[in-house]
Amino acid sequence: MNAGETGLGPPMLRLGVILPFLITGTIWGSTWFVITGQIDGVPAAWSVFYRFALATPALFIVAALMKRRLTLTAPEHRLAVMVGLFQFSGNFLFVYHAELYVTSGIVAMMFGLLMVPNALLARFFLGERTQGGFWLGSVIAIVGVSFLLLHEWRANPDAGVIGGNVALGIVLAMLGILAASVANVIQANPVGRGVPMVSLLAWAMLYGTVFDLGFAFLTEGAPPVPTSATYWGGIVYLALVGSVVTFPLHYNLVREIGAGRTAYNSILTISVAMVISTLFEGYQWTLLTAIGMALGVIGMVFALRSKQKK
Repeated sequence: MNAGETGLGPPMLRLGVILPFLITGTIWGSTWFVITGQIDGVPAAWSVFYRFALATPALFIVAALMKRRLTLTAPEHRLAVMVGLFQFSGNFLFVYHAELYVTSGIVAMMFGLLMVPNALLARFFLGERTQGGFWLGSVIAIVGVSFLLLHEWRANPDAGVIGGNVALGIVLAMLGILAASVANVIQANPVGRGVPMVSLLAWAMLYGTVFDLGFAFLTEGAPPVPTSATYWGGIVYLALVGSVVTFPLHYNLVREIGAGRTAYNSILTISVAMVISTLFEGYQWTLLTAIGMALGVIGMVFALRSKQKK
């Protein structure tokens, strides 16, 4: 068990932990809104592919500059395939499509509940146990997020129409959460711990990008060629800043302090995303949403303060 998993003691306060938290939380908080510009008039599947088609070679270059080994064993390649399919395909395809129906800040808030499947899967695959306080906090957070989703549902006049509604967006977001959680946990197994993180992510991103390409062709046909400078600026930001910079930091945190503890940065991510959604998407706050936001954050903090045991 890593020292940082035993609670909020000194290991959690080290600069090497705080800085990655702040960087990933702030950047990812902004990416939720940037994604909305990537699905405006361009099929979501192709935007996911464009993002990682640019990010993948950049990540291989980073690995080479860091002098990390890029040759993987067969088991390591199999792990990279799994991480790629769940993280860089399933997770992002679900998220991009979810934002067609649900406000970006709300999708970000839902992803704050990533700690719940993280804990369940870490218990099953890694033997990490969670105390009762974790589940109590999780229930509080789920109630809070439910209030936000209820507001979103009421604000959408077509909420009951299957195929173009909030309900579909919620389901897609939940599937994205599950996919991300699987990727978080499986990469922390003994095989994954033996691979340089940036190398594993580079190969995983490559495999995921190949799948994204096939999926986009099968579901959307020929690739569009957007001409908007804003669109391509968003692609560059999401690929290089939102992916190449953040994913190595994120997964190193998962290895160092555990998947459950790493979910702490979701609180900062949510805060940044909701502020941006309020300023640029016209998100309207009500008493219900304010209570929901408060319960969500309080529940997450309470849950994540509970100890995990190996």
